[in-house]
Amino acid sequence: MAAIDTIRKRYQAAGQDHLFAFFPKLSDEERSAFIRQLESIDSDPKYVADTIEPLPVDACESVVNNPSNESKWRQAGLEAIARGEVGGQGTRLGSSAPKGCYDIGLPSHKSLFQYQAERIARLQTPKGSVVIPWYVMTSGPTRRETETFFANHNHFGLNPKNVIIFEQGTLPCLTMDGKIMLETTSRVAVAPDGNGGLYAATRSPLSPSDRSRSVLTDLSSRGVLYVHAYCVDNCLVKVADPVFLGYCITKQADCAAKVVPKTSPSESVGVVARRGDKFSRAAQPNTGELMFNAANIANHFYTTAFLRSVESFESELAFHIARKKIPTIDLETGAVIKPSKPNGMKLELFVFDVFPFTKRFAVLEVARNEEFSPLKNAPGTGSDDPDTSRRDLLAQHRRFLEQAGASVRDGVEIELSPLVTYAGEGLDSVKGRTFTKSGHVENVEELGRFTKIEFSDDGGIQDMPQDLSLH
Repeated sequence: MAAIDTIRKRYQAAGQDHLFAFFPKLSDEERSAFIRQLESIDSDPKYVADTIEPLPVDACESVVNNPSNESKWRQAGLEAIARGEVGGQGTRLGSSAPKGCYDIGLPSHKSLFQYQAERIARLQTPKGSVVIPWYVMTSGPTRRETETFFANHNHFGLNPKNVIIFEQGTLPCLTMDGKIMLETTSRVAVAPDGNGGLYAATRSPLSPSDRSRSVLTDLSSRGVLYVHAYCVDNCLVKVADPVFLGYCITKQADCAAKVVPKTSPSESVGVVARRGDKFSRAAQPNTGELMFNAANIANHFYTTAFLRSVESFESELAFHIARKKIPTIDLETGAVIKPSKPNGMKLELFVFDVFPFTKRFAVLEVARNEEFSPLKNAPGTGSDDPDTSRRDLLAQHRRFLEQAGASVRDGVEIELSPLVTYAGEGLDSVKGRTFTKSGHVENVEELGRFTKIEFSDDGGIQDMPQDLSLH
């Protein structure tokens, strides 16, 4: 631990000497904890801005209406999965509770985490030796709740050794004029460092009892070469998507992003763009023209080699500011202040901030209705809420059945477990069948339920297919 005088001089030079206002009154234990916290904070952050241009037309390929390339990329991705070279990583949501635990109201009442676990299990099914390790990043306050949720649900059938829960870091909160805030007389006010904190988090010890093991060392020990990272609030996310993985591997990309076309110029979503000769994510434009049309859906690919390299340029990443109501204390009296309006700034790093530092960046356009339905808002909002997530997932399952040759009656809702089908495959047995009642299908055997015999109008008999699952 550095001497207190050295630390204080560093903070004085940065104009943050006010943090020591109560230091003389702290106990030895409080002083030690306070000093450790101060040592971990960068007291001289940097910011860089640049001009942004639309994504060049030739910088992006698409799976939409491109079955030959999609098939080729899928095969390359499945081969990498079979070799044990792929890992999946879910990032947190900026929520006070683990949103992956949320039930969006499906017939099965499965959580988002369970859906993602079952998609992993489906990819592991063809060969029992195939393992896709799953790394789930939480915030400090939600880590224990997330671990308990996984344990209570037996890790959704996955081997607990292959489900690694780790924690993102924090950044200090600032006053509107840039002063670091105190939460108590002996503790700096901090907030989670954003989904871009995953890069530092992959280097941090997974457990205080074993500081030699991190996500990066675990990836290396398993021989994982490629990582698929996504935001867990997307009910349509294809975890460890073979097509995306195969595309990126074929392109020899070290980092890549999935995008969808924007629905309108005013859609509040970031876009992937070009910044000079580099790629970045830009804020949505205010013009009526869709020059910036590649909407980023927080769905990314990395090589593990690239993840290891992030530390070399991490200090160059820019912080993003969110003005918030932040509980703090009066520096004169130490009294607690609970503001009624924004009084400070929280700093965040975003997962896409590394894009400008990639050497080989790739972009893949996918169909929005197949891959993107985020859960951002409260029930009843009408946009990106539990109802729209439920609607979009069940609509996808209807398409799977219809594309396989089945019919689904109007008003009938059929939910297909990812253990039955990952992306519409394996449904040959439903060809010519009609679903007449709502329900959910949990295994392939349930798709083998056939028909009842009924008389047709001409006096003959016909096969009247009935629902293939009632739960």
